[in-house]
This record gives sequence, C-alpha cells and structure tokens, in this order.
Amino acid sequence: MSESYFFVGVAGVGMSALAQFLAGKGVEASGSDRRFEHSEGEQVKSQLQQAGVKCFLQDGSGVNKNLSAVVVSTAIESGNPDTEAAKKLDIPIIHRSELLAKITSENPTIAVSGTSGKSTVTGLIWHILNECKKGPSLLSGAGLSVLEEQGKIGNAVAGKGWLVAEADESDGTLVRYSPKIGLVLNIDKDHKELPELENLFAEFAANVRKVNGTLIVNGSHPLALKLADEKTILFGIEDYKPNGISSEFKISCNGESADFYLPLPGKHNAENAAAATAACKVTGVSLKECAEALKTWKGIHRRSQIYNCKNGITMVDDYAHNPAKIAASIRSCQDFAKGKVFAWFQPHGFGPTKFLKDDLVKEISEVLRPSDEMWFSSIYYAGGTADRSFDSDILSDALKEKGCNANFIPNRDECLKEIISKAKSGDVILLMGARDPSLSEFSKKIFLQ
Repeated sequence: MSESYFFVGVAGVGMSALAQFLAGKGVEASGSDRRFEHSEGEQVKSQLQQAGVKCFLQDGSGVNKNLSAVVVSTAIESGNPDTEAAKKLDIPIIHRSELLAKITSENPTIAVSGTSGKSTVTGLIWHILNECKKGPSLLSGAGLSVLEEQGKIGNAVAGKGWLVAEADESDGTLVRYSPKIGLVLNIDKDHKELPELENLFAEFAANVRKVNGTLIVNGSHPLALKLADEKTILFGIEDYKPNGISSEFKISCNGESADFYLPLPGKHNAENAAAATAACKVTGVSLKECAEALKTWKGIHRRSQIYNCKNGITMVDDYAHNPAKIAASIRSCQDFAKGKVFAWFQPHGFGPTKFLKDDLVKEISEVLRPSDEMWFSSIYYAGGTADRSFDSDILSDALKEKGCNANFIPNRDECLKEIISKAKSGDVILLMGARDPSLSEFSKKIFLQ
C-alpha cells in the first residue's frame, strides 16, 4: 500500500510545507484546519488543493483507515476530533518532526538551524541552487516571494536535487535530524534558557558528524562557534557597507574571494547570505555563482519585507520576535532611514514574553537612538488558559525608565494610526511580530491610511 498522510492543522506554515512537498513527490497528502470554517481560510485551502493536497474540516471526517499516519504539531491539543478519530481506527499519530526526520533521512538534506534567520537562509540557499539549475527541494517556514508571485503558498518545492529545510529548536525537535549539511546560524535566548539551547544545538552538531556530514557555523557568534572543530566550516563577511535598502560586502573562502550585492538591508542579512553561500559551496557551486544568484533575490514573506509608502515613508514588515532579532531589525532600518525609526512590536505568548522581558528591554534600549520611537500593542492571544496578567505595557514602562521613547497602545489599529500620524518623509515604520497569521494583512493597512 502506498503512503498516505493526514495533517491536522494543514494550513499552518510548517504543516502546509510538508503536505505540499509530499504531494509533489506523489505521496497522498490530506489535512484539516479550523481556518477552513471561515472565509479567511479560503485562499490557503485553494492553494493547498492546487498543490494536490485534499482539504477537510477539522471534524474527523478526513481520517480514514487507509492512512499511514496522522501528523500533528506541538500546537495540536488533546481531544482534537481528528486525533480522536485516528485513535478509534488505530492509526499511528506522529509529530511533524518525526515525518521531517524521515524525509531528511531519505533525501540529501541541507538543514538550517539557529534561533534567528532560519527562514531567510533556507530561502537564500534554495534560491542560489535554483538559479544554478540544481533542481532543489524546499521546506521553509515562510513563503518565498518568487513562488508567491506564481500563486503558491511559497514554502515548499518538490525538486530532484538537494532538500533545503528548516530545523526548529523551539520544541526541542532539532535533535531528530541528521543532515548531510547542517548549519548553526546563532544561539540566543528565545524559547528556552541558553544552557538548554546550547545542549540542543550541540546534539544537532553531533548528529551531523555521526553521518559524516558537513557542519557550518557562524564564526562571529560566540555560542555557535563553540560547536566548531577542525572540520567545521565557518562563515562570515568582510567590508560590510549599507547601500540604501541593500547591502554590499565581501566573502572569502579557500583563497577565493568575491564581492556581493544583496537586495536586503542589515548586517545580519549579509551574514545570512554568507551562511547560504557556505552551504552552496559545499554542494559544488562557486563563490562567483553565489554572488550572481543573490543579485536577483526577491525576498521572503515577512522577513525584512520592504514597502514604499506614500509621503516618502518606508514600511518594513518583519517576523522578528526574540531580543537579538528585534535589535538586528531595528539596526538594519537605521542603516537606510533618513529620519527616525518607528519600531512597533506585538509579542506573542504571555509566558514567553514574561520570560524574555529583561532581555527584550536590554537589547531594545541599547539599539534605539534618541530620535527613534518604540511602540507596543497587547500580546497576541491565541487562546487557551494562559495567565494574561502580564502585557506589553510592562515592556514599555521598563524602556521609559531607561530613557527611551517607548509607548503602549493596547489596540494595534489605534497604535498604527498614531504612528502614521507622526511619521514624516524619510522615516521608517518597522512592524514586528510572529505567530499571528493576521499580521500580513495588518501591515497592508499602512497603504490604506
């Protein structure tokens, strides 16, 4: 019997990528999602169906006895109608990371890990290999603009060459992967305390070595660098220069050197390009070919996504949500802002925000210039029984105590109106936040003001 997988929450970015990839490989893929009950889920449902994924309401109706497994993510709660139906039919229920581990073991894989930048680097690697006609596959946490322009979700491609995939540390599943090429971009406090994160990435590095794979780490990041041995490839950049909303820099490797132009702002994105280049070099792509390919980069969904607005204002939409990435995103906007930066952040998760409070305040206070303004709206609430007594005003108040221009308006629509009323030509409005699927549409309101 051929394989057949059912994905609970198939409209989610990680699940939809796996479903589309398998469908593209000729495997029967289907799934359900609560979003299909509402008009907001019609687009992604249509995109999935066009990719060959059968879609059902999340009521158990799509689960049948012929399934190889029902796939769930950490977000799926017990008692879900689909998992209950699977139990009655004695169908295995597996975590998405188990399926991804199976896929990566069956395909030559480049796995991208790190607490920041995974989606961008995954996209950059795929773009280089694709431009060089290598037929790469893709499993990403965000849609590539070049694929979205084709009407696709943009986070999955079933090719015949290398599989480029994200390896997530947030739920500890990073340790399940043993890729031929493994990247560690950075290790910063995010979902877990640093010692726990260091152990996770160390195990991932050990897994790469066990299969005689190639480990690539960020030579400028102290905790990532600790994972290196004499066989590890280090990546980094030289002569970084901001050039408007683009970057110019140099990469040298094994006596070869090339000048790079990347249509993305920020030193952190230049380092992302260096990571992608290092991985592609291992596959046989030359430094010069990497440089040429990156000139045509079109971007990735909500990762330093730049829009020119009316009245000379620039808007940047970004997935930044941990302290290090937020600071890097603000800094990248400062590189090209002719005026001030208005940085808005909607945290997600009451527990995680409280956990990161001191680190967020430290990183933001150190990067803000006197003219810049930091704005917060209420923490994104996805449901459940979380303690909601902690909100973003605590972050705002803590920043004010450090002399920063920080503001809190609970309702994000009202907050955005206030920011727009203050912004002038040459200013940059930076919108940051993660997990909330409505943030993409929220950013577009800038154009409607």
